[in-house]
Amino acid sequence: MKECCPEFDPKRWDKKEFKWKDKPFIKETVPTLFHIPFPPMIGKKIMKMWNIVKEAKAEPPIKEWLVLFHDPSPFKSEIYMMTTKPIDNAAYISGTFQAKVFDGPYNAIPKFIKEMEKYLSKKGKKAKDYYVHYAYCPKCAKKSGHNYMILFAEV
Repeated sequence: MKECCPEFDPKRWDKKEFKWKDKPFIKETVPTLFHIPFPPMIGKKIMKMWNIVKEAKAEPPIKEWLVLFHDPSPFKSEIYMMTTKPIDNAAYISGTFQAKVFDGPYNAIPKFIKEMEKYLSKKGKKAKDYYVHYAYCPKCAKKSGHNYMILFAEV
């Protein structure tokens, strides 16, 4: 099996603060059922987005590449794919974000958010919102033995 996801280095992201000002992304949405997306639809959207980014010659270095998921409701997920420059369908993210890496099943997100809230509380901070980057697709997570994800808490 050919590996499709780049190797993930948790140290690069874990317990780091990021300040973004108009960081360019492109955005898509997918329907969810109580925050659970339909996996085949995600893959199609990601490939569509990646082709747009490649056509625009706006691919970030693979080690810096982020695809963020944000759930504004239990029935809709937003997907943000990082670009190196503004392109059509651009979305911008600004703010200060605390990042923490977790390793576990997708359905552990509520547990990871609680852990993140404790971590932020110790730093005297509180999350306004969350974005999640999944380091590996399900096939690559199985192959690597890790299902890393980064929680980005906007503070």
